[in-house]
Amino acid sequence: MSANLSVEQSLMKAKSHSKKGDLAEAQKLYETILQNFSNNIRAQQGLASIKKYKQNNVIQNPPQEAVSELVNLYNQGQMEAVIEQAETLTAQYPGAHVVWNILGASRAQIGMLDEAVEAYKTSISLKPDFAEAYSNMGVVLKNLHKLDEAIEAYKKSISLKPNDTGTYYNMGVALKDQGKLDEAIEAYKKAISLKPNYAEVYNNLGVVFQSQGKCDEAIQVYDKAILLKSDYAEAYNNKGAVLQELGKFDEAMESLNKSISLKPDYADAYNNIGLTLQSKNKLSEAIEAYNKSISLKPDFAEAYYNMGVAFTDQGKLDEAIEAYRKSISLKPDYAEAYNNIGVLLHYQDKFDEAVDAYNKSISLKPDFAEAHYNLSFTLLKSGRLKEGLDESEWRWKTEKYFSRNRHFSRPMWDGIQSLKDKRILLWCEQGIGDTLNWSSCLSLLASQANHCILECQDKLVPLLQRSFPNVEVKPEDRSLDQNRDDFDYHLPMGSLYRHFLTDITQNTKPKAYLVPDPERVNYWRDRLASLGKGPYVGIAWKSTDMSPGRLPNYAPILEWSPILKIPDVTFINLQYKDFEDDLAKVKEEVGVTVHNFDDLDQFNNVDDVTALCAALDMLVSNHGTAPLISGGVGTLTKLANWKQSTWNTILYNPVGPSIDIFERNTWEPWDNIFNLIKEDVFKQINN
Repeated sequence: MSANLSVEQSLMKAKSHSKKGDLAEAQKLYETILQNFSNNIRAQQGLASIKKYKQNNVIQNPPQEAVSELVNLYNQGQMEAVIEQAETLTAQYPGAHVVWNILGASRAQIGMLDEAVEAYKTSISLKPDFAEAYSNMGVVLKNLHKLDEAIEAYKKSISLKPNDTGTYYNMGVALKDQGKLDEAIEAYKKAISLKPNYAEVYNNLGVVFQSQGKCDEAIQVYDKAILLKSDYAEAYNNKGAVLQELGKFDEAMESLNKSISLKPDYADAYNNIGLTLQSKNKLSEAIEAYNKSISLKPDFAEAYYNMGVAFTDQGKLDEAIEAYRKSISLKPDYAEAYNNIGVLLHYQDKFDEAVDAYNKSISLKPDFAEAHYNLSFTLLKSGRLKEGLDESEWRWKTEKYFSRNRHFSRPMWDGIQSLKDKRILLWCEQGIGDTLNWSSCLSLLASQANHCILECQDKLVPLLQRSFPNVEVKPEDRSLDQNRDDFDYHLPMGSLYRHFLTDITQNTKPKAYLVPDPERVNYWRDRLASLGKGPYVGIAWKSTDMSPGRLPNYAPILEWSPILKIPDVTFINLQYKDFEDDLAKVKEEVGVTVHNFDDLDQFNNVDDVTALCAALDMLVSNHGTAPLISGGVGTLTKLANWKQSTWNTILYNPVGPSIDIFERNTWEPWDNIFNLIKEDVFKQINN
């Protein structure tokens, strides 16, 4: 007791502190009075009352002005001050559920997530029907990646407060992160029903639709979000990303540029601009956009990853690897980046390092089908054929091949079961070139089975029927797969090598296996003779799929000039689709005519193309269908092949007794390869 205060004044002050809720100060005053006046009844009663209140947790809430001050500090962003005062108040008022809730929110703001959860739990224990605390705790649990617990907290909050739009919104976010997209949509739609002008919900709904591949629906709700909030940079960015996926690149750029005009420091938008420019093959501009994105957000692992893809498409492999490694330094569990590093190391003939990179990717993401599938290529290229072919079975779980799989009630042949007295269905899974290649194993399979059925592309049926008379060859028909009973086992064609590896590797120079129509062969020989003196050399130089990842396999027609200028050779076009401009360029700039038979449909009439290949003296070609046909009939074939082309370790082994492969390293110019082929062709025709 202060010397300046009388007992009466001290008692009055202690009582005032008690009324204000400042029990600690009141208790101090009562205890001081009793130290000097132990028999003071009013002090005894006051102290007993405080202790009773504390024991029974009667006083739940501090004065309103104290709570209001906490809220003001929170709104001002002064979280440390909020935490300090809130902890003081909860010590004084342990039953103050509101203060515990504020304490949880302030802790969450500065990253004290576990401590925030504990504060929310205390608040809820004090007031079990406190919906706000449940909702707030759900947000923190979501940020802790405890999605199941977060959703339970949201559901409890909604049960207590059914019309809380914010909680429905947050639950939608958590459900989306769980991959429960339909449930997320339901939560977002409930939020919209409660608050029709909730722009943020429309934006998030668009993100879910986009994840489901419902791009049109995504654009509709992004537009709705923008209508409700005209300066919504995030919605413009997301809309731009969808338009980019749809290949509407100009519209995408318009939306993304609008996003940046609204939010100039928007790193995500610059990243999406990079993706759009990359899709337009404007690689240098794309890399500039990625760099801008990274300058705004230095820890943007995805932007470094995308830059790595752009450098790869430029053929700048070292720069690409560096970008991928940077993305990994920011995101150590970035399985996709490790996978892409593996691909690039494969391109650099660093097969052991590539395998290590794939294995790291798989260790981080064991079911990462693309990494397993890419690993198969490196294993094949490095001569580990059995391991590579085993890994290639992962193709059915990749995005590219998943939809191509067929689902029968009958089992797939595992190569172990005896096929004696059994019927087996062999079905095509990829392009016609692959079907022709794998058909080289048909005789091996048919020799083991009582009956072998091959379902293939319509255009291949006549050729393969003639080539394999002991096999029932028919057009592909998927309409009745589940109900079919005309076979005992089935097998996709891409698995043939796996089961006949020993036979393939031992038979290093097999005989030609494709049988052309002899009458059509004679027909084409007469047609060739009408053009003048031979030798007659076919040429094919590109694919219908000229996507960036496949471009290294192909050289533009004018780069074939060293071969086209070989004197006294009559060149025949075996390129299908979109070849007219290329042939005109050759005539104008090289001075050579590549003859095209206008009545030959090189794309659809495979049987006639096979007969023409058999009538030729030679074929020169990039990777594609033409060399597979030519090699299959035994015509001398010169293949200009990208060294890193995946299957070439064994691809041309069974089909190519007459194929000579000329390999080009990575992205180096084609000049050297074409000059080597020129010398070889010249030698062949002059012998």
